Amino acid sequence: MSTTTPTPTQHRRNGGDLVVESLAALGADTVFGLPGQHALGVFDALRRSALRYVGLRVENNAGFAADAYARTTHGVAPLLVSTGPGALMTLAALQEAAAGSAAVLAIGSQVPLAGVGGGRHGYLHELTDQSASFRGVVKSVHTARTASQIPSAVAAAWESALSTPHGPVWLEIPQDVLLAEADVPPVAGLDARPRELLPRPELIAAAADRLTQARRPVILAGGGVVRAGAEAELLALAEQLRAPVATTFGGKGAFPWEHPLSLQSWMEDRCTTAFLEDADTLLVVGSGLGELSSNYHTFRPLGRVVQIEADLGKLESNHAALGIHADARAALAALVKEVGEREAGLTEGDDAPGSEAAGTAGAAGAAGTAGPGDAPSPEAAVSDLLARVRDRIAGQHLDLEQQVLSSVRDALPDGAVSCWDMTILAYWAWSAFDPRRTNALHSAQGAGGLGYGFPAALGVAVADPARPVLAVSGDGGAMYSIAELATARQYDLPVTWLIVDDGGYGILREYMTDAFGAATATELTRPDFVALAESFGVPALRTTPERLRTDLAAALAAPGPSVVVLPVHLRMFAPTHLDS
Repeated sequence: MSTTTPTPTQHRRNGGDLVVESLAALGADTVFGLPGQHALGVFDALRRSALRYVGLRVENNAGFAADAYARTTHGVAPLLVSTGPGALMTLAALQEAAAGSAAVLAIGSQVPLAGVGGGRHGYLHELTDQSASFRGVVKSVHTARTASQIPSAVAAAWESALSTPHGPVWLEIPQDVLLAEADVPPVAGLDARPRELLPRPELIAAAADRLTQARRPVILAGGGVVRAGAEAELLALAEQLRAPVATTFGGKGAFPWEHPLSLQSWMEDRCTTAFLEDADTLLVVGSGLGELSSNYHTFRPLGRVVQIEADLGKLESNHAALGIHADARAALAALVKEVGEREAGLTEGDDAPGSEAAGTAGAAGAAGTAGPGDAPSPEAAVSDLLARVRDRIAGQHLDLEQQVLSSVRDALPDGAVSCWDMTILAYWAWSAFDPRRTNALHSAQGAGGLGYGFPAALGVAVADPARPVLAVSGDGGAMYSIAELATARQYDLPVTWLIVDDGGYGILREYMTDAFGAATATELTRPDFVALAESFGVPALRTTPERLRTDLAAALAAPGPSVVVLPVHLRMFAPTHLDS
């Protein structure tokens, strides 16, 4: 038997090289993923590229990490996976990316070209039509059938993902195409600049008319504001109009939490719903007024609605409006300019007939107080609403829940990002947590799947390793992503994972008990999370509500990953939509 080590054959550039060259040419520097047999061509090419590869242990978790990376960077996050089971395991993550407008470019392999198109050749992982599984989930589906098609297909997928509104796309390439020799020069440059989605001028003029003439203008800011980076424009417009601003759960951070015009995010409170309903002109920016943003579709506007929305399918999908199909930042900037010009003209023509009525929104109550018999100032109305919300919560004896959430907020540095799974503490955070900066709170409330928090936090840490990141999960959700403790340790990512352990699916326990008088299938046997984390080499401790602030702050300040386990049974505040 020969003991000579075989010499590897000289590499010839192939389809896998074209994939990584194309991604690099488009500006990618990081890719997420998990290898598989049919995708080995592209994974082998990674070692010949400058791209940083972050490998997770489950494809769904890799998708969540890419989702949060895309949200953090406002860019495209490439996700590399294999065929069949590997591809299909990404679907839940891609649904969340679609709901949250995260630009994930998922590139999956396919069976050899001969098996594509429905032929039953018996290849491993063969599906009759793999891409059909993705068409109802992602923005667009792309296929490259030859090596020379790869750069253009990658560029088209990239452009689609980054076009407003951002979202996930799927590109698949057969195994033999990835391995085929590429008789073309290395990819040196690709152009995939998306077209700007600008508002039509006549719609901006009409919206400005309605807003400047309104006596009670109110703004509802959704996730589209955050995704577009339109926070400065939103603040400028709100202050021009002196319009109160509520943010949806996805829009948290779009408007300063403690601003005198901030209604915060109490979207599931009937007082907030009524406040929005009573606006004579409600400006909705970057929200489709879906289930959570409309207090479970109990919202009934009494005045006129102006809606700015980049997703054409969401425009007027729930309520009639002056619909403006545009990027939130471009539309808000145009409104700020238009309203400013009108205010300047009004100032110059103060003595003109009708000028007083036209300037009601911008000038009434300029001192922030109301005169005898006048309606309260916008700031006073906001303060009154928040006081009523606090009174309602205070009457439900939920001191423990508020203490725990306050401890988390106090422990988290102001510049840090938090990622929340579908758990009771996250539902509290949607309404009551101040992220203290924009784009600093991510959750799975778009699609509502379990397991988002920890892998998403890993994606944020990859994007910005200089800041600590907090992940929050329940014990049920934690089991979806427990394997990623190995990923956190392997890459030494500064993520602290808070696991709220209540012995089951806590929110489902509440829902079922309220609806049926008893809960079924909600109680869980779970591991010793502290010992399990330590077995991965990740420091961990068990805490109490009283020690949570101190223990969590210490974990966040320490380098690398850590786990804090809080055994506690939390309750939700009472819903208000059932009373409508």
